[in-house]
Amino acid sequence: MVIAANYLPAALAAKAATQTIPIVFPSGSDPIRAGLVSSINRPTANVTGIAPMFTLLGTKNLELLHELVPKLTVIGGLVNLTNPNAEHQVKDLQEAARALGLEIIILAGGNEREIDSSFDGLAQRQIGALVVTADGFLFSRQDQIIALAARYSMPTMYPTSQFVAAGGLMSYGANLRDAFRQTGAYVGQILKGAKPADLPVLEPTKVEFVINLKTAKALDLTVPPNLIAIADEVIE
Repeated sequence: MVIAANYLPAALAAKAATQTIPIVFPSGSDPIRAGLVSSINRPTANVTGIAPMFTLLGTKNLELLHELVPKLTVIGGLVNLTNPNAEHQVKDLQEAARALGLEIIILAGGNEREIDSSFDGLAQRQIGALVVTADGFLFSRQDQIIALAARYSMPTMYPTSQFVAAGGLMSYGANLRDAFRQTGAYVGQILKGAKPADLPVLEPTKVEFVINLKTAKALDLTVPPNLIAIADEVIE
């Protein structure tokens, strides 16, 4: 038996529930800081997994968004504040914004109603662009968030390329499909007899930057050539 625990809240709950059943997680958080494992190379006890490290990319997300919309002064950060990693996400975004001379306003995204309400208040708060943080619930509300970003003409940076393929503007992060594929591979190895402690937590060897030029045009944005040049994928 193996528990495949998708994302940090499920992984923490599984770890609290058992110290014997193997647990394999995909989690965008730093697994050591989150308390899942004590070591990347030698996970302790019954827990190992895949760590795309989405939550460590807030600075780069803000930099790319600022480069696309250089005149903006206020950015919103959509965060599921019920996520165990939310405090770290907020702190990282605040530090990144401070370094760029920007003001960041944290917007609640813990349920559908909060997401709607946060978008409703964008204009009133004079928010000029938005960063969506990495979170399992926010991933599940992909279509809602993309539709709201289009309705409010809001330049938005997403944590994974799946958002951009579905019509979002830009993303910077590890490939989520690869993370789930690697999770499945680890589950298979454990079912064949491998021990979690012998399987190091896998980190991404590459992050990808994806731009959707169709969405940029709909937002009346001109993507600078230097951003197109560094993009791993450009959707036209």
